[in-house]
Amino acid sequence: MTKGILGKKLGMTQVFGENGIVLPVTVIEAGPNVVLQKKDVETDGYEAVQLGFGDKKEHRANKPEAGHAKKANTAPKRFIKEIRNVDLSGYEIGQEVKASLFEAGEKVDVSGVSKGKGFQGVIKRHGQSRGPMSHGSRYHRRPGSMGAVDAARVFKGKALPGRMGGENITIQGLEVVKVDAERNLLLVKGAIPGAKNSFVTVKSSVKN
Repeated sequence: MTKGILGKKLGMTQVFGENGIVLPVTVIEAGPNVVLQKKDVETDGYEAVQLGFGDKKEHRANKPEAGHAKKANTAPKRFIKEIRNVDLSGYEIGQEVKASLFEAGEKVDVSGVSKGKGFQGVIKRHGQSRGPMSHGSRYHRRPGSMGAVDAARVFKGKALPGRMGGENITIQGLEVVKVDAERNLLLVKGAIPGAKNSFVTVKSSVKN
């Protein structure tokens, strides 16, 4: 069964492992989450638990949002996600889910929206190589050939300049280094997607 929690990326720091080696870690404020809804096969066609994280001001929530949160006796939430393949018997509407759900040493997958980098060229966006910068070369940072003459068009999927970043990205198989249950903090080894204070989803690893 899958475990999952919603949280906020606070930033990166480093801690010492048991063997004295410095580990780079990302600090995630994981919870408290509130269970807003339980979905089952009979009613919804699939099983999932809907979690909410981060209170929203009452006047910023519309009537459906406010009513949905009221059923769980909580304030409207800024970040709402469903976690599938969970044991529904372990959840009740209005229940709090905290960082203590995970333990140190567990492997997790972390999903978030990557930093938006705006309109970028092919070198930054796709990792292409540039041309010579001297000796009469007039080819420096351009995309290169658009394709064969015969097609007389540019094929879909051609690596070209464009908007970069701002995509949903999942980093798999990250290790939970430490769990601070009192402050609801998860310390996860390595980097995760998104800017500071952006919302992320932490689930037990699918490849574990």
